[in-house]
This record gives sequence, C-alpha cells and structure tokens, in this order.
Amino acid sequence: MQYIRPFDRQRAAMVTEMRQLGVTHEGVLEALGKVERHLFLDQALHIRAYHNEALPIGNGQTISQPLTVALQTALLDPKPGDRILEVGLGSGYQAAVLCEMGAAVFSIEYHERLWRIAQERLKQLGYNLASRSGDGTFGWPEFAPFDAILVTAGASEEPKALMNQLRLPDHEKEGGKLVVPIGDRASQKMMYCIRKGLNDFQWTQAGDFRFVPFING
Repeated sequence: MQYIRPFDRQRAAMVTEMRQLGVTHEGVLEALGKVERHLFLDQALHIRAYHNEALPIGNGQTISQPLTVALQTALLDPKPGDRILEVGLGSGYQAAVLCEMGAAVFSIEYHERLWRIAQERLKQLGYNLASRSGDGTFGWPEFAPFDAILVTAGASEEPKALMNQLRLPDHEKEGGKLVVPIGDRASQKMMYCIRKGLNDFQWTQAGDFRFVPFING
C-alpha cells in the first residue's frame, strides 16, 4: 500500500484548484505540488495551509495565497539556471517554488527575524539559495545582472534600482524580466517588465492584487 504523507491530498487538491483558476504553466503547477506549504507556517495554521488564502507569518507580514505565487511565477517563466532575485523572502515559500524549478535564487528580507527563520527552514528542507536581511529596494548589485526579479511586496512606483539590475538582451536571450505589484496600500496592479535595452523597458499590466507594502530603510 502506498504511503500518503500528511497533507499530500490537500496539496494535490490545491494544484487542481490552481488549474481550475486558470494557471496553465505546467512547471509552476509541478513545483506547487512538490513544495510543502504547511512547513512554512506555524503549526496552528497547518489546517489552512492549502487553502487559497494569504496567512500571517509574523512581523505584520503574510505568506501570499497560492494563486498569487502561481501567477507571479508563471509570469517569470523560470528556466533551470536562471538567476532570480526575490525581494521579500518572507516565509521562504516562494523561494522554494523557484528552487524547485531549477532557478539560482537570491533573496532579500527586510525583517531580520523572518529572514533567520526562513533561512534555517529552507536549509533544513534542502533548498540552496543566497539570502540576506536588508533593504531590498536597492536590489543586490553584487550579484547583478539577473534574468528575473520578483517583488513580493507592493511598491508605490516603478523600482528604478531593480530595473537597472535586469540583464540586458543579447543575440541569445531577451532581456531580464521584472514582476512587481505597484499601487497604494488598498490595491496594486501586477506589473510585468521586460528590459529591451540600456534605458528601454517594456511594461504590461497583469492584474489586480493586494500585498503588504514595500518597506525600506
């Protein structure tokens, strides 16, 4: 008889729900099916871990709802080996999804307590990435340029410092991609940017979301 681990059925049901809600990126769905979301939450919240909802992780922050994670990741369309900067490590769940897809992940978390917890959790789960605590609005110039940058908090305007850390296009690949929610505290538009040249950035809108606000020092 096949052994079913705790929450395997709930996670499979979550992936089915993501399909029903319009997520078509098979790589993203596969990664969501592998990452154990309940392990990124306090035990008291495990029973809600695979509901399509944002949940608290402390310091006034949340783990994004699975649909948001799925849609943002699908927009990035990570390929194995892609260098991806994540601004807002939070619980570490989004970073784990990117790692499952073969990306080389660099992640910054403003809240040192959350960073320490997430860093240890990811290490225990076998996910290897570079992370630090600090102000993510400046990006991580030492490791730039990046194939993609994912911002998991709402920004009030286009993040120029991050845009300039996207990889320039060449004869083999298009320029780096940036996914960032932009707006006020009540609502943000999910914005998608592709770098077309040194000072040329193409922006498109991908939907309405609500995130915790960007924090900087």
